[in-house]
Amino acid sequence: MIRVRNVNKFFYVPEKIQALSDVSCDVSEGEVVVVIGPSGSGKSTFLRCLNRLEFADSGEIAIDGANVLDPKVDINKVRAEAGMVFQSFNLFPHKTVLENLVMAPMTVRGEGREECEERGRKYLKKVGIESKWNSYPDQLSGGQQQRVAIARALCMQPKVMLFDEPTSALDPEMVGEVLDVMKDLARSGMTMICVTHEMGFAREVADRVIFMDAGAILEEGTPEHFFQNPQNERAQTFLKQIL
Repeated sequence: MIRVRNVNKFFYVPEKIQALSDVSCDVSEGEVVVVIGPSGSGKSTFLRCLNRLEFADSGEIAIDGANVLDPKVDINKVRAEAGMVFQSFNLFPHKTVLENLVMAPMTVRGEGREECEERGRKYLKKVGIESKWNSYPDQLSGGQQQRVAIARALCMQPKVMLFDEPTSALDPEMVGEVLDVMKDLARSGMTMICVTHEMGFAREVADRVIFMDAGAILEEGTPEHFFQNPQNERAQTFLKQIL
Protein backbone atom coordinates (compact mmCIF):
# COMPACT_ATOMS: atom_id res chain seq x y z
CA MET A 1 0.00 0.00 0.00
CA ILE A 2 2.86 2.37 0.87
CA ARG A 3 6.35 2.14 -0.60
CA VAL A 4 9.18 4.45 0.50
CA ARG A 5 12.67 4.22 -0.92
CA ASN A 6 15.79 6.25 -0.03
CA VAL A 7 13.91 9.41 0.90
CA ASN A 8 15.94 12.47 1.89
CA LYS A 9 14.60 15.80 3.10
CA PHE A 10 16.53 18.98 3.90
CA PHE A 11 15.49 22.20 5.63
CA TYR A 12 17.35 25.49 5.39
CA VAL A 13 16.87 27.46 8.63
CA PRO A 14 19.14 29.15 7.51
CA GLU A 15 21.83 26.47 7.66
CA LYS A 16 21.24 23.20 5.86
CA ILE A 17 19.73 20.51 8.09
CA GLN A 18 18.98 16.96 6.98
CA ALA A 19 15.58 16.05 8.41
CA LEU A 20 15.31 12.65 6.69
CA SER A 21 18.27 10.50 5.76
CA ASP A 22 17.85 7.66 3.27
CA VAL A 23 14.53 6.49 4.74
CA SER A 24 13.03 3.31 3.27
CA CYS A 25 10.07 1.21 4.37
CA ASP A 26 6.99 -0.62 3.13
CA VAL A 27 3.52 -0.75 4.69
CA SER A 28 1.17 -3.51 3.60
CA GLU A 29 -2.58 -3.21 3.25
CA GLY A 30 -4.23 -3.55 6.67
CA GLU A 31 -0.95 -3.17 8.54
CA VAL A 32 -0.62 -0.88 11.58
CA VAL A 33 2.82 0.73 11.87
CA VAL A 34 3.75 2.89 14.87
CA VAL A 35 6.65 5.33 14.50
CA ILE A 36 8.38 6.39 17.70
CA GLY A 37 11.51 8.28 18.64
CA PRO A 38 12.74 11.40 20.44
CA SER A 39 11.56 14.90 19.55
CA GLY A 40 13.23 16.19 16.40
CA SER A 41 13.97 12.71 15.07
CA GLY A 42 12.10 13.24 11.78
CA LYS A 43 8.90 11.31 12.60
CA SER A 44 6.43 14.05 11.68
CA THR A 45 8.49 15.12 8.66
CA PHE A 46 8.39 11.53 7.42
CA LEU A 47 4.63 11.42 7.80
CA ARG A 48 4.13 14.78 6.07
CA CYS A 49 6.31 13.69 3.14
CA LEU A 50 4.02 10.72 2.54
CA ASN A 51 1.19 12.95 1.31
CA ARG A 52 3.48 15.75 0.13
CA LEU A 53 2.69 18.27 2.81
CA GLU A 54 6.49 18.36 2.75
CA PHE A 55 8.20 17.70 -0.57
CA ALA A 56 11.03 15.18 -0.25
CA ASP A 57 14.26 16.25 -1.95
CA SER A 58 15.03 12.79 -3.32
CA GLY A 59 13.85 9.20 -3.23
CA GLU A 60 10.59 7.44 -4.06
CA ILE A 61 7.20 7.53 -2.33
CA ALA A 62 4.17 5.65 -3.64
CA ILE A 63 0.71 5.26 -2.08
CA ASP A 64 -1.46 2.59 -3.67
CA GLY A 65 0.73 2.80 -6.77
CA ALA A 66 0.56 6.60 -7.15
CA ASN A 67 3.95 8.32 -7.35
CA VAL A 68 3.65 11.05 -4.71
CA LEU A 69 6.79 12.87 -5.87
CA ASP A 70 5.77 13.10 -9.53
CA PRO A 71 4.97 16.79 -10.18
CA LYS A 72 2.28 15.66 -12.61
CA VAL A 73 0.41 13.51 -10.08
CA ASP A 74 -2.96 14.78 -8.86
CA ILE A 75 -1.84 15.29 -5.25
CA ASN A 76 -5.37 16.09 -4.07
CA LYS A 77 -6.47 12.68 -5.31
CA VAL A 78 -3.56 11.05 -3.46
CA ARG A 79 -4.40 12.96 -0.26
CA ALA A 80 -8.01 11.86 -0.57
CA GLU A 81 -6.76 8.28 -0.25
CA ALA A 82 -4.50 9.09 2.73
CA GLY A 83 -6.47 10.68 5.54
CA MET A 84 -4.39 12.60 8.06
CA VAL A 85 -5.08 13.50 11.67
CA PHE A 86 -2.83 16.14 13.23
CA GLN A 87 -1.91 17.16 16.77
CA SER A 88 -4.27 20.12 16.51
CA PHE A 89 -7.85 19.46 15.45
CA ASN A 90 -8.06 22.05 12.63
CA LEU A 91 -11.86 22.14 12.66
CA PHE A 92 -13.74 25.08 11.16
CA PRO A 93 -15.08 26.88 14.25
CA HIS A 94 -17.99 28.53 12.42
CA LYS A 95 -19.36 25.23 11.10
CA THR A 96 -21.15 22.44 12.93
CA VAL A 97 -19.59 19.03 13.44
CA LEU A 98 -21.54 17.53 10.55
CA GLU A 99 -20.71 20.46 8.26
CA ASN A 100 -17.02 19.93 9.07
CA LEU A 101 -17.36 16.30 8.01
CA VAL A 102 -19.15 16.80 4.69
CA MET A 103 -17.05 19.64 3.28
CA ALA A 104 -14.18 17.59 1.88
CA PRO A 105 -16.14 14.80 0.15
CA MET A 106 -18.52 17.36 -1.35
CA THR A 107 -15.81 19.72 -2.64
CA VAL A 108 -13.00 17.27 -3.47
CA ARG A 109 -15.01 14.26 -4.65
CA GLY A 110 -18.11 16.16 -5.82
CA GLU A 111 -20.46 13.94 -3.83
CA GLY A 112 -24.01 14.93 -2.90
CA ARG A 113 -24.86 16.44 0.49
CA GLU A 114 -27.38 13.76 1.46
CA GLU A 115 -24.93 10.94 0.81
CA CYS A 116 -22.14 12.77 2.67
CA GLU A 117 -24.32 13.59 5.67
CA GLU A 118 -25.45 9.96 5.95
CA ARG A 119 -21.83 8.83 5.88
CA GLY A 120 -20.85 11.56 8.33
CA ARG A 121 -23.43 10.40 10.86
CA LYS A 122 -22.19 6.82 10.44
CA TYR A 123 -18.63 7.81 11.29
CA LEU A 124 -19.70 10.04 14.17
CA LYS A 125 -21.42 6.97 15.58
CA LYS A 126 -18.26 4.95 14.97
CA VAL A 127 -16.18 7.39 17.03
CA GLY A 128 -18.83 7.61 19.73
CA ILE A 129 -20.19 11.15 19.36
CA GLU A 130 -23.21 10.75 17.09
CA SER A 131 -25.27 13.11 19.30
CA LYS A 132 -22.84 16.00 18.70
CA TRP A 133 -23.58 16.31 14.97
CA ASN A 134 -25.15 19.78 15.32
CA SER A 135 -22.67 21.14 17.89
CA TYR A 136 -19.90 23.61 17.15
CA PRO A 137 -16.24 22.76 17.88
CA ASP A 138 -15.98 25.17 20.84
CA GLN A 139 -18.83 23.26 22.51
CA LEU A 140 -16.75 20.07 22.54
CA SER A 141 -13.91 18.82 24.72
CA GLY A 142 -10.48 18.33 23.19
CA GLY A 143 -10.98 14.58 23.02
CA GLN A 144 -14.32 15.04 21.28
CA GLN A 145 -12.80 17.47 18.79
CA GLN A 146 -10.06 15.00 17.95
CA ARG A 147 -12.65 12.27 17.42
CA VAL A 148 -14.45 14.64 15.03
CA ALA A 149 -11.14 15.12 13.20
CA ILE A 150 -10.80 11.33 12.85
CA ALA A 151 -14.39 11.01 11.60
CA ARG A 152 -13.75 13.83 9.13
CA ALA A 153 -10.76 11.97 7.68
CA LEU A 154 -12.78 8.74 7.50
CA CYS A 155 -15.55 10.50 5.56
CA MET A 156 -13.22 10.62 2.58
CA GLN A 157 -13.12 6.81 2.76
CA PRO A 158 -9.33 6.73 2.57
CA LYS A 159 -7.24 3.64 1.99
CA VAL A 160 -4.63 4.80 4.50
CA MET A 161 -4.81 6.78 7.75
CA LEU A 162 -1.86 8.84 8.95
CA PHE A 163 -1.81 9.99 12.59
CA ASP A 164 0.68 12.66 13.70
CA GLU A 165 0.79 12.52 17.51
CA PRO A 166 -3.02 12.82 17.73
CA THR A 167 -3.09 12.76 21.54
CA SER A 168 -0.18 15.10 22.33
CA ALA A 169 -2.39 18.22 22.61
CA LEU A 170 -4.97 16.54 24.85
CA ASP A 171 -5.39 16.60 28.60
CA PRO A 172 -4.36 13.22 30.07
CA GLU A 173 -7.92 12.14 30.87
CA MET A 174 -8.93 12.65 27.23
CA VAL A 175 -6.13 10.57 25.71
CA GLY A 176 -7.81 7.22 26.33
CA GLU A 177 -10.99 8.02 24.41
CA VAL A 178 -9.03 8.95 21.29
CA LEU A 179 -6.75 5.91 21.56
CA ASP A 180 -9.83 3.67 21.89
CA VAL A 181 -11.14 5.02 18.57
CA MET A 182 -7.76 4.38 16.94
CA LYS A 183 -7.65 0.85 18.35
CA ASP A 184 -11.10 0.09 16.93
CA LEU A 185 -10.00 1.49 13.58
CA ALA A 186 -6.88 -0.69 13.59
CA ARG A 187 -8.92 -3.80 14.40
CA SER A 188 -11.26 -3.02 11.51
CA GLY A 189 -8.36 -3.56 9.07
CA MET A 190 -7.49 0.04 8.22
CA THR A 191 -3.92 0.60 7.00
CA MET A 192 -2.40 3.00 9.55
CA ILE A 193 0.85 4.82 10.27
CA CYS A 194 0.86 6.43 13.71
CA VAL A 195 3.49 8.78 15.08
CA THR A 196 2.96 8.66 18.83
CA HIS A 197 4.57 8.69 22.27
CA GLU A 198 1.91 6.30 23.61
CA MET A 199 3.97 3.17 24.21
CA GLY A 200 0.98 1.19 25.49
CA PHE A 201 -0.82 1.80 22.22
CA ALA A 202 2.26 0.65 20.29
CA ARG A 203 2.51 -2.55 22.33
CA GLU A 204 -1.18 -3.39 21.97
CA VAL A 205 -2.04 -2.40 18.42
CA ALA A 206 1.08 -2.18 16.22
CA ASP A 207 1.99 -4.91 13.80
CA ARG A 208 5.37 -3.22 13.49
CA VAL A 209 7.28 -0.52 15.36
CA ILE A 210 9.71 1.82 13.63
CA PHE A 211 12.23 3.74 15.75
CA MET A 212 13.69 6.92 14.26
CA ASP A 213 16.46 9.25 15.38
CA ALA A 214 18.40 11.96 13.54
CA GLY A 215 16.17 11.51 10.49
CA ALA A 216 16.94 7.82 10.01
CA ILE A 217 15.23 4.51 10.78
CA LEU A 218 17.48 2.81 13.34
CA GLU A 219 15.31 -0.11 14.45
CA GLU A 220 12.28 -1.90 13.04
CA GLY A 221 10.38 -4.93 14.21
CA THR A 222 7.39 -6.36 16.02
CA PRO A 223 6.38 -4.77 19.33
CA GLU A 224 7.70 -7.86 21.12
CA HIS A 225 11.09 -7.49 19.44
CA PHE A 226 11.32 -3.74 19.89
CA PHE A 227 10.28 -3.49 23.53
CA GLN A 228 11.96 -6.67 24.77
CA ASN A 229 15.08 -7.04 22.66
CA PRO A 230 16.05 -3.93 20.64
CA GLN A 231 19.39 -4.29 18.90
CA ASN A 232 20.21 -0.64 18.25
CA GLU A 233 22.04 1.08 21.10
CA ARG A 234 20.17 4.37 20.62
CA ALA A 235 16.83 2.52 20.78
CA GLN A 236 17.94 0.76 23.97
CA THR A 237 18.82 4.11 25.57
CA PHE A 238 15.53 5.66 24.46
CA LEU A 239 13.47 2.84 25.97
CA LYS A 240 15.38 2.96 29.28
CA GLN A 241 14.52 6.64 29.57
CA ILE A 242 10.79 6.35 28.89
CA LEU A 243 9.77 2.95 30.27
